[in-house]
Amino acid sequence: MKNTLIIAGVLSAFAVSAHAQSSVTLYGSLDAGIVYANNAGGHSTWNQGSGALSDTYFGLKGSEDLGGGLHAIFTLENGFNLNNGKDTEASTMFNRQAFVGLQSDRFGTLTLGRQYDSMVDFLSPLSETGAGYGNNLTAHPFDNDNLDHSFSVKNAVKYTSVNYAGFKFGGMYGFSNDAGQFSNNRAWSVGASYNNGPLNASAAYMQINNSTSLSNSASGAVGAGNGNNYNLTAQTQRTMGAGVNYTYGPATVGFVWTHTQYENLLAGSDNAGSTFNIQSGANLHLDNFELNGRYALTPALSLEAAYTFTDGKLKNSAGSTDPKWQTASLQADYSLSKRTDVYVEGVYQHASGSFGAGQANVAMINTLSPSTTQNQVAATVGLRHRF
Repeated sequence: MKNTLIIAGVLSAFAVSAHAQSSVTLYGSLDAGIVYANNAGGHSTWNQGSGALSDTYFGLKGSEDLGGGLHAIFTLENGFNLNNGKDTEASTMFNRQAFVGLQSDRFGTLTLGRQYDSMVDFLSPLSETGAGYGNNLTAHPFDNDNLDHSFSVKNAVKYTSVNYAGFKFGGMYGFSNDAGQFSNNRAWSVGASYNNGPLNASAAYMQINNSTSLSNSASGAVGAGNGNNYNLTAQTQRTMGAGVNYTYGPATVGFVWTHTQYENLLAGSDNAGSTFNIQSGANLHLDNFELNGRYALTPALSLEAAYTFTDGKLKNSAGSTDPKWQTASLQADYSLSKRTDVYVEGVYQHASGSFGAGQANVAMINTLSPSTTQNQVAATVGLRHRF
């Protein structure tokens, strides 16, 4: 009831006409479809999916002209499940983004609040899972590099530069807000991109320290269990990556590499513990090599394809293992209008190696329950509407 009253109040304020030098915009994306998986927890499944490709969310963003090229800005954004209307993160309203800041035409933008890191801002748009309107099914295992923006960072201060002839850079710092433990559950990231004509290149780095304590998840930069069902939680997470894409006529081809180090994993590591018997203190390193492409057959019809090889190294008290995943996808998308499209997609993943002593690795396409075997196939058909 409380959330309903707050939303009603916000929307009522939005309905009031803004003066000429300020604006408030309501925006969002709705994605619903039917998803088939040949093996999800040992059984084939047919489900109505929410956000199989693109996240479902709504948001408010505003800008006020303060004069001299300076603007006050804000964004409030909430993710939810279209099937049942529930928030994607319990006990939150604006669980994706919630920030306010100042934007200068000369010096860049400074914002404070809950925000996405530099991996999302700079590198994700070059990946299959982050390009265009997103493709959640193709995220790398555990979304280990956050290119599928499984989580945003709380208590964050972010700076983004203006565009210098195609070059942009930025950085973010998420405070722990934990008295006496400044380095506990904090996060920081930096990134840069260059976009000149058909060429687009970017690189980014992110580090999360001591996010393993459930007791400080509410106040810290990154809450344990925050994100998708299979996120891993470690004492230290370091993620870096670079990517490039090139557009020639109706075709775009791209390559993305990311490297993630989980040091001192938390036993169970959130919901991933139901699939993998993760030992406390284990170290996991993952390298993702992704090749993706898009071809516009007509202004309304396009084809997209991607292939990712994920090479893992896991070390624990029992020794070392080498889990690996290969993921391939093919998608067709048809635009009914500028805001509405229909899509069909197939995804195949093959796992190999082992994940811990005596434990076989299994396929686990993002957003689906893991397979009980090394292979998993998924297919979806759906409708998206943006506003």
